[in-house]
Amino acid sequence: MESGHLLAERYELISHIARGGMADVWQAQDRALNRRVAVKVLHPQYSNDDSFVRRFRREAQAAANLSHPNIVSIFDWGQEGATYFIVMELIEGRSLRDILRSEGPLLPRRATEIASEVAAALAVAHQAGLVHRDVKPGNILITRDGTVKVTDFGIARAWDDSQELTRTGAVIGTATYFSPEQAQGVGADARSDLYSLGIVLYEMLVGAPPFKGDSPVAVAYQHVSAMPMAPTSVNPDVPPGLEAIVLRSLEKQPEHRYQSAADQRADLLSSLRGDAPIVPAAKPPVPQEAPTRVLTGVVAAPPTAAPTQAYREVEEDPPNQIPFILTAFAMLAALSFGVWLLFQGLGIGGGSNDTTAIGETAIIPIVANMSQQEAINAVAAAGFVPQLENRNHATIAAGTVIESQPAGGTQLATGEQVKIVVSVGTATTQIPSVAGLSEADAITALEDADLLVGSVTRVPSADVEEGIATGTNPASGATHPVGGTVELFVSSGPGTFLLEDYSGQLYATVLFRLESAGLDVVEVRENADLLDVDFVIRTEPASGEVQVGSTITVYVSDGPEPREVPDLVGATVEDATAQLTELGLVLEISPATITVEDPLLDGLIADQFPLALSEALPGDTITVILGVLGPGVTTTTTTTVPTETTVTAPPTTTTTVP
Repeated sequence: MESGHLLAERYELISHIARGGMADVWQAQDRALNRRVAVKVLHPQYSNDDSFVRRFRREAQAAANLSHPNIVSIFDWGQEGATYFIVMELIEGRSLRDILRSEGPLLPRRATEIASEVAAALAVAHQAGLVHRDVKPGNILITRDGTVKVTDFGIARAWDDSQELTRTGAVIGTATYFSPEQAQGVGADARSDLYSLGIVLYEMLVGAPPFKGDSPVAVAYQHVSAMPMAPTSVNPDVPPGLEAIVLRSLEKQPEHRYQSAADQRADLLSSLRGDAPIVPAAKPPVPQEAPTRVLTGVVAAPPTAAPTQAYREVEEDPPNQIPFILTAFAMLAALSFGVWLLFQGLGIGGGSNDTTAIGETAIIPIVANMSQQEAINAVAAAGFVPQLENRNHATIAAGTVIESQPAGGTQLATGEQVKIVVSVGTATTQIPSVAGLSEADAITALEDADLLVGSVTRVPSADVEEGIATGTNPASGATHPVGGTVELFVSSGPGTFLLEDYSGQLYATVLFRLESAGLDVVEVRENADLLDVDFVIRTEPASGEVQVGSTITVYVSDGPEPREVPDLVGATVEDATAQLTELGLVLEISPATITVEDPLLDGLIADQFPLALSEALPGDTITVILGVLGPGVTTTTTTTVPTETTVTAPPTTTTTVP
């Protein structure tokens, strides 16, 4: 592709702007609308992947519906031969990546302003059901007037699902800005974008991302397992409130991060005003450890400690100092006894500001719904020895105290142990493999795994003896809540299977049902205008009883069949509307016009995009531009006289259109 090349007879490439992992970006001139645009041209290896192109097209169309001051607009999508491209708003400015490379870390206030505008763009996209998946400085553009623009919405999803990624060593997106779930190959959601924005904000504040490595795999591993250094340890000028926002955004578990871009932006704006965070902090995860442990010599965290500070500290195992500890305890006991005798002799007693003390007793504080650290501090301050116990709970979030034992409000001798029961959230278990077990043994195995058998489904099988388990739903190996119900499949022996009408159901579900019943499945892909991709169109046979071991052909939707766009040049708006309606396409009349020299095109369609013979999906919009006769163009009118009468025709009349 070179400068001067005319794409789709409309977009003239002027200069190369950038090259990325998926495409080259060019500055171009839109000849139809006489404006400068940016054109992103896909690299050939992606253009040759039909499944990628289909996804790319759908995502580009969805992204084109996003309208927000902080989102780069998408104007058009098209192809020229084997070349695919999208046309976008041209941004005059620099990427955040270039700014960070040339200027280093930004002032905290400017970094917060940029992050809040990116969060505003993400909020709009998430509401529309689009997850960016590749939030990074290279996709954040800063215009000359300082406006923040986020680009490549929806495009990363097409790349995310591409067959290109099944190749060995392929990496989705940019590892530096991965979320932990992306690094582990788990599906990304809106909270993944918020993690990536946290990485970008961290880099803006300290001049470098929190995790580095010799390879993308090394960086991805750190996203999953390593804690970032606090921004203030690198840049002391970072305000504590802003640091708390960054660290919350970088939580490993999505449920502990901000749950929406709107919440993240609210705290960023609050930080700009110098206020405390608006959105309540998520509860920290509780380490999985022995059911009960005794904490002695607990030191309360200082009142001004950041809420995320306590559970991020990692204690190193101290060397064996048991002899010194025993000696210290003996000395402490002797000292305590001496102080007690002195107090008794002087008749000194009293209370405290926080508890009501009576002699050597105090009232246990109520710690339910506190965080773990808050409860430890409260119990220790009341004169008791905190003892932690972890317990699963279906409704109380992990890290939150369920209760104390004895209960809060109870009077107890000071120095006694008070058990603090902390929630570790809903317990989960792994579904065991029961295939090949008898029905009774399979039920026992599931119950031993703390699962309930909700139902037993009999499925005919030509290979498995009657009464023997063939599997479960969910399948073995899946993670399931403790106490959750599982469907057990048991062979009813050779026989028939009642085939249902599966049209409109998800193919993966139908495939599981049929194969579990001992049927062979042949998949056939077809276009279907009324069904999304991967939904069943029909089966052959359609329904009824079939023999176990039979072959069932399942026709699966590959999405709507593309339509060939008709040539509308020279047609009236009414005729064009009728043609497009018949094809399931939508006509849009451009507010712009084209000056034409042919009088026959005056007031008729003079241009269109996409161009004639290109492909469009049902519901796509075809934009047409009407022709207007230019000034100085002449029209010629000639009168023809019948030959059987001898009459001289009047001279030719020439009319000049002003």
